[in-house]
Amino acid sequence: MNPSQRPNIIFIVADDLGYADLGCYGGRAPVSPVLDSLAAQGLRFTQGYSNSPVCSPTRFAMITARYQYRLRGAAEEPINSKSRGSTTLGLPTDHPTLPSLLQASGYNTALIGKWHLGYPPVFGPLRSGYDEFFGPMSGGVDYFTHCDSRGTHDLWFGEEEHRQDGYLTDLLSDRAVDWVGRMAPDAAQGKPFFLSLHYTAPHWPWETRDDEALAQEVKDNLFHLHGGNIHTYRRMIHHMDEGIGRVMAALRQHGLADNTLVVFTSDNGGERFSDSWPLVGGKMDLTEGGIRVPWIAHWPAAIAPGRVSDQHCLTMDWSATMLDAAGVAAHPDYPLDGVSLLPVLRDSAPAFERPMFWRMNHRGQRAARQGDWKYLRVDGHDYLFNIPADERERANHASRQPERLAELRAAWEAWNESMPPIPEDATVSLGYGAKDMPQR
Repeated sequence: MNPSQRPNIIFIVADDLGYADLGCYGGRAPVSPVLDSLAAQGLRFTQGYSNSPVCSPTRFAMITARYQYRLRGAAEEPINSKSRGSTTLGLPTDHPTLPSLLQASGYNTALIGKWHLGYPPVFGPLRSGYDEFFGPMSGGVDYFTHCDSRGTHDLWFGEEEHRQDGYLTDLLSDRAVDWVGRMAPDAAQGKPFFLSLHYTAPHWPWETRDDEALAQEVKDNLFHLHGGNIHTYRRMIHHMDEGIGRVMAALRQHGLADNTLVVFTSDNGGERFSDSWPLVGGKMDLTEGGIRVPWIAHWPAAIAPGRVSDQHCLTMDWSATMLDAAGVAAHPDYPLDGVSLLPVLRDSAPAFERPMFWRMNHRGQRAARQGDWKYLRVDGHDYLFNIPADERERANHASRQPERLAELRAAWEAWNESMPPIPEDATVSLGYGAKDMPQR
């Protein structure tokens, strides 16, 4: 591939966004005109999944293009702020990553937004392939104070704490627009860029641009269990959508939009105010609402507008796709589990069979999706669902089709044997339960 033709890449990740929150996925309120437009001008996937139903495990898969279960830090569900200072709970700096492989091939790289893969001085974005970093290291921070759930300030520029007034979603958008502008001359000369734009929106606490007064109210419990509503939540999504519009405008201003692959998704399914219809469940669940997420790809040079695909795919497949689009091979000692979707993007191949597997320490969950069928275990109960016929996973075929159930369960067991076991000291961190709000 001619290096001058390699695409710029922007990987935009929302945090805890529900499957049906966006208009283009059936959303009930007009919160996402920019993302809806990107979908209309590009490719929208209806069967795209996250590698995990919770933050940091998905991010391990996203950055390595491998099943997260291969790394100790990803066994945490999720990494929490108590791990600050840990030398084991993070992304090993010697592990090849999507940004490090692109960086080595000549890309300028940056992470603007959430990291959530371990803390300096042992771990960090600059140690794993990013030239620049601006954002929080932990899982959740207040949008105005930029403090984590322990009250520790957590906004960084590189490996230095960075104090800056402003609403975090807007600060991330501002920095992304600035970075695209600074990288544009290199991109015009054939040195492309890779930008990870990982918003914290619409993750708790439930704060819009106008809610700075709430920062003091929620500082002792960022889960914000006494507040929030669907209206605030939708405005948080809209703030993010506006920022993405500004990034797209910057690409057009610098003549880069045509050959920039922009991919949008969420790290996992929705939280308490999200819309996942018709799916059941959400964050921390291996039911569809916890792992099926929006997937939008926009790349005018390669993707025809107005397309919809039912190709099955996982977060790590997108990382593999980006490497493929850049003409970059995996490190031979770290073969990818992700599968490139480049032929699907170019519409040069039909949808292909893509078996997918998950496991969670939380509630002993396991899941496998092969073709139309999904095997699910929760709390020791095994289920079998035909997903196209029953996306809400209400009609259990386990007793009617025991042979199919056994076949899928055996496939899951064989896959699980190929992964390290869940460590005994792995933790599950739940922010709330039935005592805080009625369960589904």
